[in-house]
Amino acid sequence: MKDLTTGKEGRRILNFALPMLFGNIFQQLYNVVDSIIVGKVLGDQALAAVGANFPFIFALISFVVGIAIGATVIISQYFGAKQMDNVKKTIDTLYIFMFFASIFLTVAGIWLSDYVFRLIDLPDDVTPLAIEYFNVYAIGFIFFFGFQGTSAILRGLGDSKTPVYFLVISTIMNIILDVIFVVVFKWGIIGVAAATVIAQAGAFFTIIWYLNKFHSFMEFSPLKMKFDLNIFKKSLRIGLPSGIQQTFVALGFLALYRIVNIFGVPTIAAYSIAMRIDSFAVMPAMNFSAAISTFVGQNIGANKFDRIGRGMKSTLLMLNSISITISIIAVIFAGPLMNMFTNSPEVIEIGKQYVYIVTPFYIVFSTMFVFNGVLRGAGATFVPMIITILALWAIRLPTSWLLSMNIGSTGIWWGIPIAWGFGVVCSYLYYMSGKWKKKAVVKHDTIND
Repeated sequence: MKDLTTGKEGRRILNFALPMLFGNIFQQLYNVVDSIIVGKVLGDQALAAVGANFPFIFALISFVVGIAIGATVIISQYFGAKQMDNVKKTIDTLYIFMFFASIFLTVAGIWLSDYVFRLIDLPDDVTPLAIEYFNVYAIGFIFFFGFQGTSAILRGLGDSKTPVYFLVISTIMNIILDVIFVVVFKWGIIGVAAATVIAQAGAFFTIIWYLNKFHSFMEFSPLKMKFDLNIFKKSLRIGLPSGIQQTFVALGFLALYRIVNIFGVPTIAAYSIAMRIDSFAVMPAMNFSAAISTFVGQNIGANKFDRIGRGMKSTLLMLNSISITISIIAVIFAGPLMNMFTNSPEVIEIGKQYVYIVTPFYIVFSTMFVFNGVLRGAGATFVPMIITILALWAIRLPTSWLLSMNIGSTGIWWGIPIAWGFGVVCSYLYYMSGKWKKKAVVKHDTIND
């Protein structure tokens, strides 16, 4: 476990973020290899089917992930205040909630999959593939939530390294199984989903084995766990806005997919590839945002508000430098990046337009995520929720639809950076108001400015 309430702020945040970034690079490497295998071996229809699953799966898991974010904030603040009994209660409560949520979402997702894919007007030759993929993938929700819950707990305690080790092993296993199931066994899109489920199960069981063997405080023992209603209410207060935010974002992605689907399989495939590139490019923003959330949570718990501003400035400097570098590389190598996934000239050309329009604005996205990370770590999740929902539903979707009707598929892409710009301005204004400082779970008589 790592105490983030002492030491040089920027160095502490960097050291905490790097292991998560390294782990997610491996995770996204799997997604890239997965898409390359699907696109090159199974074709554009299968690639479109896998891509269409992303917003649906995101919609299903987003609410639960939001609650987990709330629990992470509570754990980090209790840990900063050295209230270890409350830390343990929060851990037990999160595990119990995640278990029942995973069962519910597996059943609900399989029941809804056919309806959802037809609702977003997925092409007829893609829909059956998308349903086949999802119905296998959903079996792994219980393992996915188990691993993600454990990772969230460890991050709240300041340990960003341990989950990475098991994530790397899982990723390597996933890639190997992808090749075996799809290339060797010829299982098609079902093989892609099966490989993911097996890898997720492996990650969950191995990290639980590790915790039980080496960290008695974190011992995973389902029969001894106790659900604390008071802790859960606090998790809901902080996590519910994040859960609602994530859900609306996911539904927004589904709505955006409906716009994309109007332009046919090549555009769907190009968008699926572009999302893979995006997932790599925005990783630093997400990881540094998670790092500064834990940093802020622990320092609020320790009543060291003076460290938060310095930590935020250091994070902005580091992250924006990374974002500019990624943007330049993506624009220069847009063609080769798209060609990795498909042999279709039409898909490549559409994907290149996405890269040219969206990637120069990664710095805006990164800045927005740093502000939101600070606010989330403080427990101030309601206003960021409103900002995110407005940015997506009032700005991105209407703008993308209107522009696409006038200038084609490139209009869809322009809606993305426009919405980011709105989000970063609103998040900055709320941060500057200082009202977020009063949202902490751990209360102090005085607040340092």
